Amino acid sequence: MSQVTALKAFIRTLRIKHILFAGLPAACVILFAIGLPKPLFHDPVSTVLFDRNGVLLGARIADDGQWRFPEATAIPEKLKVCVIAFEDRYFYRHPGFNPGSLVRALVQNIRAKRIVRGGSTLTMQVIRLARKGKPRTVGEKCIEIILATRLEWSASKEEILRLYCSHAPYGGNVVGLEAASWRYFGVSSPDLSWAEAALLAELPNSPSLMHPGKNRTELTAKRNRLLERMWRDGKMDSMTCGMARLEAVPDMPVPLPHLAPHLLSRVYGLQPDKPVRSTIDASLQARTADIVNRYHAVYRYNEIQSGSPDRGGGNGMC
Repeated sequence: MSQVTALKAFIRTLRIKHILFAGLPAACVILFAIGLPKPLFHDPVSTVLFDRNGVLLGARIADDGQWRFPEATAIPEKLKVCVIAFEDRYFYRHPGFNPGSLVRALVQNIRAKRIVRGGSTLTMQVIRLARKGKPRTVGEKCIEIILATRLEWSASKEEILRLYCSHAPYGGNVVGLEAASWRYFGVSSPDLSWAEAALLAELPNSPSLMHPGKNRTELTAKRNRLLERMWRDGKMDSMTCGMARLEAVPDMPVPLPHLAPHLLSRVYGLQPDKPVRSTIDASLQARTADIVNRYHAVYRYNEIQSGSPDRGGGNGMC
């Protein structure tokens, strides 16, 4: 009887093992099929107001205290080249994960006895950003790989790159390419120089330690190494590279335009999560504001304490 009991126990063990082996692929299939939420991101965004020509009139910080502009509709070519060169040189070739990068990262981490490299592709980074700070463990990395592959099946490479640039951290409370472009350089992303684009390509790599205003020497060196790498790869000529290397890194974030504050408040009340293009002309608005400010400086001594250049007859919205 003892031999029969032992045989039954052995058979049960085999069944459990078979169930486990069969269940693991099934779990992966289920995770692949339903594990990707849509949309990926649900974060609040800044209220953004433009003039009739697309010039920024003003913006209001998102409800969670972050400067996060609405998702970009397109990524400027300069920044696209810089991000791919710095983060994921094989972005257009892999299916969501890069086995070679993962193996190299594993070897480096074992040698260093700590995590010094993640081996994540841009697609995997989009998944990690969407999953909000999950721990950097082997199990979580496997989940990222599965979901990254799933994302590659449902979105184009350009859409994935747009998601990354729209939600990557850029230091402090600045999230996303467009907000970073305005906060650090005072221009829209299509107007970035090569040096500025290279700088923004690197900021998400260490947003808490590396942002304008601190560690500027190290940040400049990293930016210049990226510029040189792109020159060697034929992405720019030597003169462009040399001129870009001479550009200074900004000291601190710059204030956003504040040309139509009352209209901006109205937009926030009506549709805070979408960019709005008004019928206002930014240059005319700036001149009007200057005139109002000069008159206010004179008449405030007559107890006229306020003035507003955007309280006309209409609301200025399309």
